[in-house]
Amino acid sequence: MGPRLPMLIRMAPVSDYEVKNLREVEDMANKGGFSDSQEARFPRKDLGAETTGLAYHVVRAGKRQAFAHRHHQAEEINVVLSGTGRVKLDDEIVEIGPMDAIRVAPHVTRAFEAGPDDLEFLVFGPHHHRDSETFQEDFWAD
Repeated sequence: MGPRLPMLIRMAPVSDYEVKNLREVEDMANKGGFSDSQEARFPRKDLGAETTGLAYHVVRAGKRQAFAHRHHQAEEINVVLSGTGRVKLDDEIVEIGPMDAIRVAPHVTRAFEAGPDDLEFLVFGPHHHRDSETFQEDFWAD
């Protein structure tokens, strides 16, 4: 018998899969007092995901996200599900619409703005604990 390998400890999803409707995940924008401009749902724990980050955002029609943010390590892919609007990526503003996929490098500060309809999008990327930095000042500076 060979050397004994250490037992791997998993972060304990209760099964090998989980199904959760994203609209049933707690809205952290509401919890944080930003519900007039957006919804922000982060289902990683609800799904039992260990290394994958996922977010479901809705920016209300004619509104901007309450703050901009960037990451230190995580690259993200944002996919617009519905609505139109703009995303500010550092100093560049890009028009976006349904099925647009936007890759954002970790160091790029980003924030979204909805057009005349709600802007609904998903964000995918690796999960790194305490990896984000937020900016409360007016990132858009019209």
